[in-house]
Amino acid sequence: MTTNKKVTSYDVAREAGVSQSAVSRVFRPGLSVSTKTRKKVMDAANKMGYRPNAIARMLITKQSGMVAVIVSSRANENHPQVLSQVSKQLAKRNKRVLLFILDDAEGVDDLFEQIWTFQVDGIIALAPHFECKRLALFEQHKVPVVLYNRNDANADTSTNTVCCNHEQGIKQLLAELKLGKPQSYLVLSGPTDSDVANERREVALDLLQKSGEKNVEVLYCDYTYKSAREGLAKWLEKNPAPDAVICSNDTMAIGVIDEMREKHNLQIPNDISVVGFDGITSSLWQSYQLTTIKQPVEQLVKAAVDMLLSHIENPESPSESRVLAGTLIKGNSVKRA
Repeated sequence: MTTNKKVTSYDVAREAGVSQSAVSRVFRPGLSVSTKTRKKVMDAANKMGYRPNAIARMLITKQSGMVAVIVSSRANENHPQVLSQVSKQLAKRNKRVLLFILDDAEGVDDLFEQIWTFQVDGIIALAPHFECKRLALFEQHKVPVVLYNRNDANADTSTNTVCCNHEQGIKQLLAELKLGKPQSYLVLSGPTDSDVANERREVALDLLQKSGEKNVEVLYCDYTYKSAREGLAKWLEKNPAPDAVICSNDTMAIGVIDEMREKHNLQIPNDISVVGFDGITSSLWQSYQLTTIKQPVEQLVKAAVDMLLSHIENPESPSESRVLAGTLIKGNSVKRA
């Protein structure tokens, strides 16, 4: 007579001739179990069609096994690589990604309500900005959060952050630009609701001021290729072309290069030097060879995941802030006198 009864870990234990706890250890990553026992259990499990019940495990461990990852719908060429690394790193720790996409600031409250409903173990936020009062909600709901690529001095001290060293990177880019002795600069900033864009812009302006540069202008775009081209085209209708353009990301730098070449017959770097930030794949293409700062994405993600899991296991542990150095890529987009 056939039965629809589900196979349990006790059934597998009887079939394999081991204890039920041995079966549990086999299916829980990181726990010690002998090769012989593992083979016995897996052979029996495969024969009987058994796999552990994630929901049952959640009830036992009091953890959902899910980590919410919040990303902005605003285009970011690094996001696919970051998400891939996050998924891989969490999978190694027996956690799974639950992806949430934030369209704009008005949707934050609804998005948070969804996250609380899923009872995630923790959150990694790639979103451009969260107000302090919203960051406080994570602590209120006892859900640890790590802000990825954020180094917000205005954030509460209890906030965990992992960030590329923007100041160091901008310093290196400016040192490269100064080799061409530019007399005028244009800082192409990302949107003002992005903490990263704000930091990169303010660092660049501060360093230029300290070095005595007087001819410095700022143009605000939205991080996209299209916005860089359209914004620059409109700006050049009223202003002469600058000697150097400092872009908040590589995507806009590529847009600047194409606009200068195609619409204004200007050569990069002979007429204008251009630098970016992030080190996306397309910045290395033969037609661009952009001078930029490559973010250490794999190391940043590993630091974020390690930090988050540490706070999941030890909720009372103090908050952390880690800053990792990027790598200067010396391309062919900077003039050297």
